[in-house]
Amino acid sequence: MREAVYTMCPVLKLKEHDEKREIEFELKFLLSLTTRQRFEMMFKKSREMKGLLEKSGHRKTLEIIKRT
Repeated sequence: MREAVYTMCPVLKLKEHDEKREIEFELKFLLSLTTRQRFEMMFKKSREMKGLLEKSGHRKTLEIIKRT
């Protein structure tokens, strides 16, 4: 799978914390992406989280345990 190419988006700069404006900014950015770009971004973040878990020793392979 090839890496997604994202266009540069503006940076939100606020003098004071404004959660509502931050959320609106994020949603506007996400709405500007195509469905494919959103999925590619999601898969990239999933791989990143998996790598961090493995690096920290928290990710183990699934095991099948038979109880008798």
